[in-house]
Amino acid sequence: MKNQKPIIKYLPDFLDYLEIEKGLAAESQKNYARFLQKFFSWLKSVKLKGLKPSQLTADHIWKYRLYLSRSLGPTDAPLKKSTQNYYLIALRNLLAFFVEKDIDSLPPDKIKLAKDKGDKEIKFLKLDQLERLLSAPDASTPAGARDRAILESLFSTGLRVAELVRLNRDQLRIRPATDFLEISVVGKGSKIRTVYFSARAVVWLKKYLDARDDMDPALFVNFNPGKKDAASSRRLSIRSIENIVKKYIVMAGLPTNSTPHTLRHSFATDLLAQGVDLRLVQEFLGHSNIATTQIYTHVTNKQLRDVHKKFHSGENFKG
Repeated sequence: MKNQKPIIKYLPDFLDYLEIEKGLAAESQKNYARFLQKFFSWLKSVKLKGLKPSQLTADHIWKYRLYLSRSLGPTDAPLKKSTQNYYLIALRNLLAFFVEKDIDSLPPDKIKLAKDKGDKEIKFLKLDQLERLLSAPDASTPAGARDRAILESLFSTGLRVAELVRLNRDQLRIRPATDFLEISVVGKGSKIRTVYFSARAVVWLKKYLDARDDMDPALFVNFNPGKKDAASSRRLSIRSIENIVKKYIVMAGLPTNSTPHTLRHSFATDLLAQGVDLRLVQEFLGHSNIATTQIYTHVTNKQLRDVHKKFHSGENFKG
């Protein structure tokens, strides 16, 4: 057995492993670090700060699960099962790292996830709601044209916000006759996939780019950079995109819990409702595991039930 240090001390090595061997982006590494801090804080609170990987037992895991189950979230409500699972998955991956590096420890499969009795709720917008949202910006102004292009791009491509903000102008290569566009993007885990901008999205991207008079390489920029250095990029941040979408959600009178990710959900739900194969939707979304894509079938299955109930209930059967 290798000489071991306390579990807490392995965090830098684990993050390096996520970057080099798993190819995770910096933001994903930060999330893992944040979720593991919960476990490390618990170890400190129960006087186990020096616990080594080989000393970790199933009893420790059980007590940590109890701790998560009884913990409160930011609104003083108990942590959701899904949130508890984020913490447990991070710890499970740390144990998988120990296995990979031949560090004696508890097997990852000893960590069972919290049971969530309800299906994961998918929030999506119906087509009439989407139309209200997409037409909410005042596209006669440069900022409004940009915002319309952002909304159209999110729904047309199903891009994650982090993927959208990383786009550069030179990736699009929009020419006068362009009415459909496909580009390659780098998603989670450095996975490359192709995304598609519809003719409608391209129209609004053209209008927005025609309103630009700067040389910033970023596709979506801040028109009011304030006191920022002129040499600094004006690229919009993830938070900026979220605030822009939230602004138009409110203006359109749509559910206030809608987010940019709601447009991604709407994109996937619309494809499935149109009969697109689940495997293709998986490719469009860039999901590594089809089980992640299957959460959308709960929505489309309900639509099928409603259609069957309405048109094939047997109420008109005379026999």
